[in-house]
Amino acid sequence: MVHFDFKWVYELIIIIYGLSIMGYFIDFIQQNQKVNRLSFWFLSTVWLLQTFFLFSRMLSDDRFPILTIYDGLYFYAWILITFSLIINRLFRVDFFVFFTNVLGFFLMVMYIFSRAQNAVDVNEIDFVSEMLITHITLAIVSYSFFTFSFIFSCMYLLQYKMLKEKKWSIRLKRLGNLNQLENFSFLSVLLGVPMLLIAVILGVIWGYTSNEPFYWYDVKTLGSFFVIIVYGILLFFRVAKGMQGKKLAYFNVYAFLFLLVNYFLFSTLSNFHF
Repeated sequence: MVHFDFKWVYELIIIIYGLSIMGYFIDFIQQNQKVNRLSFWFLSTVWLLQTFFLFSRMLSDDRFPILTIYDGLYFYAWILITFSLIINRLFRVDFFVFFTNVLGFFLMVMYIFSRAQNAVDVNEIDFVSEMLITHITLAIVSYSFFTFSFIFSCMYLLQYKMLKEKKWSIRLKRLGNLNQLENFSFLSVLLGVPMLLIAVILGVIWGYTSNEPFYWYDVKTLGSFFVIIVYGILLFFRVAKGMQGKKLAYFNVYAFLFLLVNYFLFSTLSNFHF
């Protein structure tokens, strides 16, 4: 395979696969059929690209590509996608499909990182560095969505306070209505959680495949996992427990304060990205 194709085609696979995971996550939370269908076609595109490269390797090497650990990872990810597509069409098991594809994404990225890291070509080595940049970029973008959610929650609390105290003014109308602010806050978290999850997966795999030291007990690593857990609990309370209104807004504010601790304090105690 041409090195240029390896770099850009696999980057495209990661992007499409990530979009599919985000879509399945949103559908799992909101039961959105349109997003589910779009995610299915994203995943189908990934499967087609994977199948093409799988059979290309079989023809070029004149053997079934499972004899090395890296080829095994690729075939493993392909099997997971194949069965998840079949199950997605025959049954309605969103929980299974979502987590199967998170695992498949992890294996696929592990394969790509491992192959690029063991290559001697400069372009493929640069690919690993670009994935680190992608990891950091996705994490920051997800933090931006959490920031939007925090702002909407603060506006909700301010609007709630003004309504309760009957302070009618032009500012009250310009803040927006409570339902709108709550929905925007929820949507921002819904987009931020899967994006941060993908960023963490990329970061962990980069840590293992690069020559840099990686520790699970690094405060930055632990802090990122806790951020996902905290916002995951927020979504659980919102969807499963039906928590709404003032309590959920305060929970969102506290979650964002923990995010700030992770970003500023934990970053000063960690050298993971440096």
